[in-house]
Amino acid sequence: MDVTNPTIVTIGIFACVFIVIAAVIAASGMLGNSNKVIGKKLDKIKSRHGDTKSRMKEHAKKNLFIKKETSLLDRFIPKPEEMRLRLNKTGKDITFKKYVITTILVTMLFFFLLDVIVGVSLITSLMVGIFAGLFFPHTYINMTIKKRLAKFTAQFPEAIDLIVRGLRAGLPVTESISAVAQEMKPPISTEFGTITDEIKLGKTLDEALWSTAKRLDTADFKFFVISLSVQQETGGNLAETLMNLSEILRGRTKLKLKIRAMISEGKASAYIIGALPFLMCGMLSVMNFDYMSVMFTNPQGQIALAGAAIWMGIGVFILAQMINFEV
Repeated sequence: MDVTNPTIVTIGIFACVFIVIAAVIAASGMLGNSNKVIGKKLDKIKSRHGDTKSRMKEHAKKNLFIKKETSLLDRFIPKPEEMRLRLNKTGKDITFKKYVITTILVTMLFFFLLDVIVGVSLITSLMVGIFAGLFFPHTYINMTIKKRLAKFTAQFPEAIDLIVRGLRAGLPVTESISAVAQEMKPPISTEFGTITDEIKLGKTLDEALWSTAKRLDTADFKFFVISLSVQQETGGNLAETLMNLSEILRGRTKLKLKIRAMISEGKASAYIIGALPFLMCGMLSVMNFDYMSVMFTNPQGQIALAGAAIWMGIGVFILAQMINFEV
């Protein structure tokens, strides 16, 4: 077998790309084990301080009247319910069907630009198109979720303070939560408004809170829900408990900002080192385009550029995970 044959090299690189992508997905799952452990512990606390049997009966009754959103796409795309849950976290009107259609359109757009307009080889255009179709919509959803959760976390201690003032004024918890929905800005007003609406529609406070905690999937709000659940079971001064929780959450925020300041120098160095290959490629193209044109016109050079871009992306992902500290 001739290992220098361009077809064999192309097929080999194409297979390696998929193996690398699968390895990155597996690595991201392993790196996210800390969040899974925290979620399991919180679920144990939830089940310990709640009537599980009555919850299951109520959930079964409600499921009789709820028609789940199903489509033909569910048969071909793995874990569609988890994807719908991620889309709900964005707080925007992004349905599962819109997300899949956007992914296909982005793939086709990049494939058309590279294959028809730029003149890149078919396999390279297809590889880059698939990568872009999977990468850009996924990145946009992640950025939207992180931005919304960061805004929610920044507002949350103020919301707890507002609930504490309502409790000290003699208002019940539900009215204090309703006051948060009316007085504060989105996204926290939207989430607490959803809790208020679910209570009005017949859900208990505990059910509405855990439904929102599942949708938000942030530890700060789960601590708040656990505090209310434990207080309902054991009694005690809820206002004082929530005030202590507010101070703890503010302390966590200060610690996160301190960590961000400590790693800022390393992040700046990573940005500079990561930008050097692109700067050098641009400088060489300007100084001697004939020398660099082989990388853009030759199929093997195009594959090398695509492979280098993928490896750069993997390196950036690993660096991002290394500096992502859980507080």
